[in-house]
Amino acid sequence: MDGSAVAELEAAERVVMRWDSSSASASAGGGGGDEPMLFDGGGDRAEAERFLRAVDDLRRLAPPSPAAVGSPRRLSSSGSSAGGAGSGAVQVAMARLEDEFRHVLSSRALDVEIEALADLSSLSINSDRSNSASSADLPPPDDDDSVSSTIGRRSSAYRSLRSIREIDLLPDDAVADLRAIASRMAAAGYGRECAQVYASVRKPAVDASLRRLGVERLSIGDVQRLEWDALEAKIRRWIRAARAAVRGVFASERRLCFHIFHDLPISSSTISAAAAATPATHDTPFAEAVKGAALQLFGFAEAISIGRRSPEKLFKIIDLHDALSDLLPDVSDIFAASKAAESIYVQAVEIRSRLADAVRGILSEFENAVLRDPPKTAVPGGTIHPLTRYVMNYSSLICDYKATLSELIVSRPSASARLAAEGNELAPSLAEMELPELENQSPLAAHIVWIIVVLEHNLEGKASLYKDLALSHLFMMNNVHYIVHKVKDSPDLWGMIGDDYLKRLTGKFTVAATNYQRTAWLKILNCLRDEGLHVSGGFSSGISKSALRERFKSFNAAFEEAHRVQSGWCVPDNQLREELRISIAEKLLPAYRSFLGRFRHHIENGKHPELYIKYSVEDLEIAVGDLFEGVPPSPHNRRRSHG
Repeated sequence: MDGSAVAELEAAERVVMRWDSSSASASAGGGGGDEPMLFDGGGDRAEAERFLRAVDDLRRLAPPSPAAVGSPRRLSSSGSSAGGAGSGAVQVAMARLEDEFRHVLSSRALDVEIEALADLSSLSINSDRSNSASSADLPPPDDDDSVSSTIGRRSSAYRSLRSIREIDLLPDDAVADLRAIASRMAAAGYGRECAQVYASVRKPAVDASLRRLGVERLSIGDVQRLEWDALEAKIRRWIRAARAAVRGVFASERRLCFHIFHDLPISSSTISAAAAATPATHDTPFAEAVKGAALQLFGFAEAISIGRRSPEKLFKIIDLHDALSDLLPDVSDIFAASKAAESIYVQAVEIRSRLADAVRGILSEFENAVLRDPPKTAVPGGTIHPLTRYVMNYSSLICDYKATLSELIVSRPSASARLAAEGNELAPSLAEMELPELENQSPLAAHIVWIIVVLEHNLEGKASLYKDLALSHLFMMNNVHYIVHKVKDSPDLWGMIGDDYLKRLTGKFTVAATNYQRTAWLKILNCLRDEGLHVSGGFSSGISKSALRERFKSFNAAFEEAHRVQSGWCVPDNQLREELRISIAEKLLPAYRSFLGRFRHHIENGKHPELYIKYSVEDLEIAVGDLFEGVPPSPHNRRRSHG
């Protein structure tokens, strides 16, 4: 080494040794207390520039030997014996730069309004991912001589998607300082130590950001023990928080790490053989800073995906699946390109797959639950069964989620085979159930039709609970009518099940309504027939007044019983109730009017006609208006006249 080089080296050593972090004055903990710092974000920056130039001179004139590379804190205390002339100063320089790096990361961090990130409604789920070109790169490490060099172009250096909202975690000048420090440490073989400092400072900051977003530290067991109402609310909050965490927090951390460590050699020559198998890269500090928070974030979705499957969870799990699917391209851009962090992306993909499995399993469980719903007690008045309302509302919601479900449901239901294999007591009758196969029917549509088929089958079992056959038919009429109208009220549901199956349902409703009227009113209408009233003999023929009186008495008793009972029955649909009354009146009133016209004079010519002709046609019309209200009949239906 010539004389001028020796002089340069000595001058550089003097500059560096003035900032010896291991000296007695600074031994209480580098960077803390009142110790002056080179990179304090203000004041005279000339000393910081001189220090960096001195570090560059040391690296140029006295490069460290392999034996001298290691913890700058430990080696700086051993002096120059570790590696020859200038080596001790290099260790002092590295220790000082480590302290400065920690100081800038900690003291210059911006107070970011993390909560505002949770409102990402402006970020389109179907964002155009084509506008992601990068127009400039960061300067290479050799151009970092000037601490004051700006990185105003850095916003375009890291590929930024429309769905990602990157925020500045530190001011530009602080990031430039960190880059300058990191490049010197990495060039001297201390890149790993620099990365460890970075992770130790940024990891608590990332954890704090997720806490502010409402991400709780819950174990899988904690999540699975929550009541569903509480869990449902947490899923809603998690979706908002996950979008903010991935597209705001993690993306911003990745960008910060990129601008500090891009293209820098992070691994040191003293790393262990195990670590050498997976050498550190410029993404390693980022991975170490966010990995714990990311695993915690996605751990919640994982707990949901492997939790108990029950029908009420289906739609929130679909929401969770869709939210994760929406985030996966961003998770891929942020994590998948990094060997150190790609496991986070792999985990997110696996969780989405398990959520998809959960959706398929829950739909199957729902179908089986509808079938197994036991026929316990008949609902009063033959009204719409709660199961019918629940199943049809559920089916309508399935159609609301058809975009996702059409992708996830790829096989048709297997009808009775699955249930028979489970030993279901209803399995023998399932063999008679037919699953209509419509042209171009999707698997999801087949499942919806199957759900309605299973519901019909269950309702038939519940109808058998009624002792009155007419009420059993009315119950089926009400419930199938409700199914038909729910289908017609939902274009998506109608489109799923198709016109042919809707016609089949409508026909089933018509049959039930016809069977009700025949069973409930045929006996009453038979009282108004002529058969059995005429007498004939050798000397006379005509009407048997005693038979006629009995016929009127039979009609009165049958009608009064029907009125009393069927007024307590229920047809909840206003239009159907009115149509049913009209249909009954159209059969009953003309028959009664005709019967009364033919035979009333036979009764009125006898004693106490009011005991037999108790009702006028108008009385019957009023009484029919009482039917199906679900309440006892009112007294206004008493006969008004019989004359």
